[in-house]
Amino acid sequence: MNNKITFLNPEFFWLFLLIPIAIAWFFWKRNQQSATLKMSSTAGFKNSESLLTKLKPLLYVFRIIALSSLIIALARPRTVDISNQTKTTKGIDIVMAIDVSGSMLAKDLKPNRMEALKRVAADFVEERPNDRIGLVLYASEAYTKTPVTSDKPIILEAIKGIRYDTVLQDGTGIGMGLATAVNRLKDSKAKSRVIILLTDGVNNAGFIEPETAADIAKQYGIKVYTIGLGTNGMAESPYAYAPNGGFLFKMQKVEIDERLMKSIAHKTDGTYFRATSNDKLAEIYNSINKLETTEIQELKFYDYDEKYRTFVLIAAFLLLLEVGLRNTVYRSFI
Repeated sequence: MNNKITFLNPEFFWLFLLIPIAIAWFFWKRNQQSATLKMSSTAGFKNSESLLTKLKPLLYVFRIIALSSLIIALARPRTVDISNQTKTTKGIDIVMAIDVSGSMLAKDLKPNRMEALKRVAADFVEERPNDRIGLVLYASEAYTKTPVTSDKPIILEAIKGIRYDTVLQDGTGIGMGLATAVNRLKDSKAKSRVIILLTDGVNNAGFIEPETAADIAKQYGIKVYTIGLGTNGMAESPYAYAPNGGFLFKMQKVEIDERLMKSIAHKTDGTYFRATSNDKLAEIYNSINKLETTEIQELKFYDYDEKYRTFVLIAAFLLLLEVGLRNTVYRSFI
C-alpha cells in the first residue's frame, strides 16, 4: 500500500505568482495606510514607536498567509492510499513428474543429475507465483509426493527432499509416472493443465504403457513437455553398492528413448527437450516458463483523504483575526 499527497487541481498553484505582487503593493502603499501630519520640525518630539505600531505589519502577513492557504486549498491536496490486488485471470496447473531411479545419480551433470534437477525445479517454482504446482516421483512405480497446490513453500520443501531411496523399486516406468501425473490433473478446473515429464532412461518397468498414458493426457486436454536428461555418449553412473553403503560408479552409455519422449510431446501438443548439461537444463525450464504464461490482472483501489479543509480553516482564522484586529486594536491607526 502507498500513502502520498497529490493535488487534484495543481493549476491553481500559478496563483502564487500574485503573492510577490501583493507584497510589493503593500510596501508601496504602506505609508498611505495611516493618517499623516506635516510639521516643519520634529526636533522637540521624542522619537519612539509603541509595540502595537511595530506589530501592525503582521496584519498584512496574516493576509498573505491566508491567501496562500486559500490557493493550496483550491489545488485540493489529498492523501492517496493505493491498494493493489492481483487477480489471476488464466491460471495454470502444473505437475512435475520426475524420474528418481538410480541412474539419476549419474555425474554427467554436477554434482549429479538429481541435485542439478532439484535446483532448477526450485527456481522454476519460485518463478510461478500465480500457478498451482504438484510433484510426482516415479521409478518402476509412481506416487504423488505433493498434490497440486498454490502453497509454494510446501512444493519447495518437497523438491528439497527428493532423493534416491529404496521406497520405489529401481527401474524407469515412464508410463506410470505420466499416468499418475494425469490423474492429478484430470479433474482440475484450471484454464491450462501442464505436465513436465523428465527421465534419463528408457521405459523398462510398470504396467501402463507410456503411449497409453499419453493418449489419456490428450483426451483430458493436458499438455506434456518431455525432457531427456543426460549427456550424449558416456556418463559416470552408479552400477552397484559399495561395502560402506555408498555407490560404485563406472562409465556407462547414456540411453534415453528420445523417440518415445518426442511422441508423447507431439501427441499432447507439447515439446521435447534434451538437457545435456546444467546450463541446458536451466534453459529448458526457462523456455517452458516463457511458453506457459499466466494472464494476470492487477486491480488498484484508490482511497482519497481530502486535506483542503485544514487550509480553508487556517485562511478563515487569519482573515477573521486580521479584520478583528483592524477594527479593535488598530482602529485608531486607520
